[in-house]
Amino acid sequence: MNVAPFVMAGLFLLVAGLLTMLVASRGRSGSYKVAAGVATAASLLLVWGNLAVGFIGSEDNPVNLLFGAVLVVGFVGAAVARLQPLGMARAMFAAALTQFAVPFVALLIKQPPLTIGVLWVIVLNTLFAGLWVLAGWLFRRAGLAGDGLGRQVE
Repeated sequence: MNVAPFVMAGLFLLVAGLLTMLVASRGRSGSYKVAAGVATAASLLLVWGNLAVGFIGSEDNPVNLLFGAVLVVGFVGAAVARLQPLGMARAMFAAALTQFAVPFVALLIKQPPLTIGVLWVIVLNTLFAGLWVLAGWLFRRAGLAGDGLGRQVE
């Protein structure tokens, strides 16, 4: 029995949990904490699904590497925002836009025939983009109610 996939899964869950704790500990509002959980879950599901089966073709399809851009946009945006809620909201909305764009960029690169499989990829990506939008909306809500750090926004 090969234990490597189980070790990888355990490491992914550990990193996701630690990331959620780190980001959620920055805010006091419930919206901020839930947003951190949704963003971390979206990241984890994106990586896990892509490694397990791949979203575009099989997991070996190099076009699946485009999904790394979604994570880069989210992480760089969070770093630039210094985890402040309104900046985090913008980062999550940018990640949603990137997520939504990936299958269309892949279509331009590969130019496959339009099949039901291609449409399912677009639907799946729209659902993932919805997770990023939800996280962005929750961060925005936390920022408008206060800054997510217990202070009122002026």
